[in-house]
This record gives sequence, C-alpha cells and structure tokens, in this order.
Amino acid sequence: MVQGGVWHDRPLMETLTHPDQNGLKCKEMHICHNTTQKGSELLDSSRQHRLKSSEYVPMLLAIPLFLRSCIVILFGYLKDFLVTVGLGKQTCTQRKKEQRKRVQGPEVTFGQHKHEVFEKAPMHVAVMTYVGFGIVTLFGYFRDFLRAVGLEKRNLAQEREEQKDFVPLYQDFENFYTRNLYMRVRDNWNRPLCSMPGPVFDLMERVSDDYNWTFRLTGRTIHNVINMGSYNYLGFAENNADYLETVADKARQYGVGVCSTRQETGTLDIHVKLEYLVARFLGVESSMVFGMGFATNSMNIPALVGKGCLILSDELNHTSLILGARLSGATIKVFKHNDMAHLEKELRDSICSGQPRTHRPWRKILIVVEGIYSMEGSVVRLPELIALKTKYKACLYLDEAHSIGAVGPGGRGVTELFGVNPADVDVMMGTFTKSFGAGGGYIAGKKELVDYLRSRSHGAMYTSGMSPPIAEQIIRAMKCITGQDGSTVGIRRIRQLAQNTRYFRAKVKKLGFIIYGNDSSPVVPILLYMPGKVVAFAREMLKRKIAVVVVGFPATPIAEARARFCMSAAHTREMLDEVLHHMDEVGDALGLKFSRRKYCSSSDLCNANDFEPDS
Repeated sequence: MVQGGVWHDRPLMETLTHPDQNGLKCKEMHICHNTTQKGSELLDSSRQHRLKSSEYVPMLLAIPLFLRSCIVILFGYLKDFLVTVGLGKQTCTQRKKEQRKRVQGPEVTFGQHKHEVFEKAPMHVAVMTYVGFGIVTLFGYFRDFLRAVGLEKRNLAQEREEQKDFVPLYQDFENFYTRNLYMRVRDNWNRPLCSMPGPVFDLMERVSDDYNWTFRLTGRTIHNVINMGSYNYLGFAENNADYLETVADKARQYGVGVCSTRQETGTLDIHVKLEYLVARFLGVESSMVFGMGFATNSMNIPALVGKGCLILSDELNHTSLILGARLSGATIKVFKHNDMAHLEKELRDSICSGQPRTHRPWRKILIVVEGIYSMEGSVVRLPELIALKTKYKACLYLDEAHSIGAVGPGGRGVTELFGVNPADVDVMMGTFTKSFGAGGGYIAGKKELVDYLRSRSHGAMYTSGMSPPIAEQIIRAMKCITGQDGSTVGIRRIRQLAQNTRYFRAKVKKLGFIIYGNDSSPVVPILLYMPGKVVAFAREMLKRKIAVVVVGFPATPIAEARARFCMSAAHTREMLDEVLHHMDEVGDALGLKFSRRKYCSSSDLCNANDFEPDS
C-alpha cells in the first residue's frame, strides 16, 4: 500500500523490527566492517598504479606462479583422494559435513522430486582442465610480449600516446582473456541465422581470415541444422499462418509499437487483457507486464528493496538478478546453490547482527532464487524455501524465466510442480521469451505489490510499453496452454516436452556423459571441462548439422565448461535420436564420456515405449 509516497509493507513485505520477534535469543555481535574507499582515492590509485599499454607481466614471473598453482592443486586433489580412501585426516569443514549428515539423517525429498546430486569430474580431468587453461595463459603472455615489441599486430582499441596522463579508458591487462582466449574460439558464438529459430533452422556460413578477429560471409547457407540451443520449450516459435492470424490482425490494428511509457499513453486494452490472463494463469491477484525480460529483474528489484534492506541471493542467479540487486543499494549476501542449511545460517547470522555499523534491524529481507537455473538445469527447492522464509519472516522473489510453461502438469512452473500455493511466493517473476515464443516479462503477486510497482518501478516509468503483436502472441500461447482456444494442442505440447526431456536425459546418461540438473528440467548441461574439447565439440557437431550452445569461464566456474542442450516440444523422436547418435560419435572421438556411474544396460532403462504420449 502506498501512503504519502512511502510503501507500507505489511502484510506483504513485513519489516523485521527486532531480532527477538523472530524467536531468536542472540547476544549483540560486534563486527568489524572494512571501510570503502572514496572515489577520489580510487582515481588517485588508478593514476599512480595503472599499467601503460606496453607494460605486461613478465613471462619469467608468470611461469613460476603457474607452476606453483599447479603443484598446490595437485597436492589438494591428492589430499582429498587420501581422505576418501581413509589414509588422510579430514578437515574441520569435512568433519562438520559428516556430523550434519549423521544428525539430519537421509536426504529429504518432497513428493517425487529428489534433490539433485551433481557428479564430480574425475581427478585427472580436473587437473588437465587447469593445465589446459595454464598453457593457454602462458601463450597469451607470450603473444602480449610479441605485441609489446611490435612483432604482432594489435587488433583491440588502444589509448593514444597524448592521452597517457588521462584516466584510462582501456586496460590492456583486463582485456587479457578477450585477446588471448576468447578470440581463439569466437567462431562458436554469434552465428547469424537466416530462418525462423524453430526445431531446425538455416545458418549463414562465415569464415575468418585473421584468426577470428573479423568474419566475412561466404554467401552459402547451411540448411536444416537441428536447433538444440534455443529456449523454444513449447514450440511456439513458429510461422504457421493459421496460428499467427490473430497476431497479424493486432499488428494491423495497433501497429508494432506504442511509442510511450505505460504511465503515459502506452497502456492499451490488450495490455490490460494480458495482465488479467497472466494473473489467472498463475493463480495470483494481479500482474504487470514489461517489454523486456532482463529489465523486469534489473528495474524492479531496486523498487522493492533499498538501503537498510538485505538480499540473500543464490550463487548461481542470473545476471539480471545480480544487476538488480546491485542497483538497489541493499546489502547483498550470497548463499551456496540450493543449500538450505547455508541459507538458514546466513538468515540467522544476519538477523542477529543486524545492519552493518549500526546493528539496527533490517527493513526487509528478500531471498532471490530462480525456478530453473539456466546453466545447471537444477530446480529450486521451493517447499523448503517457503518454510524458511516463513520461519524468519523474510520475503521470497522467484524468477521463473526458464520454468514457467516448461514444468508442471499445466505448465504453471515450479509452484505447480511442487504443489505449493502461489500465494506463498511474495514476488513471482517470469519471462515470455522462452515457453511463449515472444518477448518481455511479468511481475505477479498481491494487488498492493503490483499497484506499488506501477508507480515506482523504473521499468514502468521510463521504458516503452510492450509491442501489441507481442502481447497478442503471448495471449495466443497462454490460451493454447490452458485450452481456452478449444483445443488440446497446449497440453499435448507440455506433455511432449516432458517426454522429450526424460528420453534425452536418460539416453545421454546411458552414453556415459556427465550431466547436471533435475530430471524434470528441459535445460540439459553436458560437462566437457577442458577448453580445447569444448570448442572442438561445438565445431564437430556443427559439421554434422547440429547447433549447440557451449559455455565456459567466466559464465561458468573455470573447471566446469559445458554444452547446454535445450529441449523443445517441437523436437521429434527422430531428431533426438540423430543428435544422440552424433553425440556418441563425437564423445568417443574427443574422449568426453567422463561419467563413472553405471546405468542398467537393459532396454528397460530407456525403452521407447516408456516415453510415448499418454493416451
């Protein structure tokens, strides 16, 4: 509720007025906080210590540092191995983990949804991954030396000599990764398409004459490439004229843009209709739609929390959530991925200590998580999260960008998957760019929350309203999913996606690849680890007309590079079998089958009849 320009939070975002209200008897904790440097000090430091464009870390210094790191890593793995076989002593952290397991007993599950346990890479694979990065780094230093002495051409932007006394615009060392690692593999990203990104698409062929610094198109088109990288979960990225007839009608009626913000003249009746439909679909009181999914997070989180508030963020949250949290000015603490014990510890410690310096109670505590994590394919442990946020009177922000439409019997996301009440989630967020084949995002929840955001969100006040044809496409897809169009196409697509997901995951496991994620998740990351094998895998699959997305550092941990496959209801069984066949060949050729788990070789494991559509 908004009164006098101030958001009064009860009961939606209840303010924690005193630690004792949470049932915690805590002694006052005195915490030393590091003071932040002033802007002038940072400016003086950058001027005094910045490297000139011709100054690089000497190779004689880099080589000993690299060798030392490798030795430390090797001894670390050796120590872990000795502990595993019983020949070494456990660390304090390992002993605590064992004690916690004995106290907690067996792993808790909710319904049929087990907690994911990710398989670790063999020791030699992890070591060789670090060695591979080390070798590439050494060659990078060597090439920088050649550029410094003029034996190799500089291709990136540089500062002019007459500007050397200015605050630097470009830091050569900060661009080290881009210059020497990314450019080697740049051909695997940003490939131009020349068709609809459905289950198959056409690619424009391009080549590079200067080792990926620039590209030129050959004029040749690679036809019928199987698309395993797009988020087209329900197959609504389509060009069927019958399906898109209403979208074309709305384009003729409204045009393609509103040319105004929602608060001025940018709210159309089609927007009101869409928001009503989204709220009904999610089972909440109200909703608001935005023209961009990324901005839905980054522009709304600062409106919900600010100075004096605390954000507890999962360590694998999307960049849009991280940016929104940073823009808010709130204190941010990160908890381990899907680790409810660590989250509870952070909650207890934060409530006991209060705000930095003053130790006053937090104005709000907001837990920020995703429904399905886009790089891991893991599913949030929602029932436990709701129990924790209720116990400590915190609020929950749930990003369902990858889960809405993709999981749950009716496509309503993780709330439906776990059978929880949507009202238990304070802020529900999602995007229309994936399952709905459109664009934009939404915030949904109680009416007072949505009304507050309409007047305070930068996404509502300073951005253009959603394009009318896009809004109609979302309405069309949502009516199809819920059966309001009088057909069963939507529910059949949801079931087909679930069947494709189970089939593909089971087959990939049987082939011997290490994969992450929940069995219900249409995001299937396959761990490749070594940087050289990552790019080789992508290139070999493209030669076989299969487009995959490969991801590495810094988007993932340095030793967990991967290929990310996205399932779609539009994929046929023949397409998936062809992809699996080529994956088997490439996996054997490149030595990518790292899994040590043994799966039943019986046909019962992956019997095709187990994945047939329900009658």
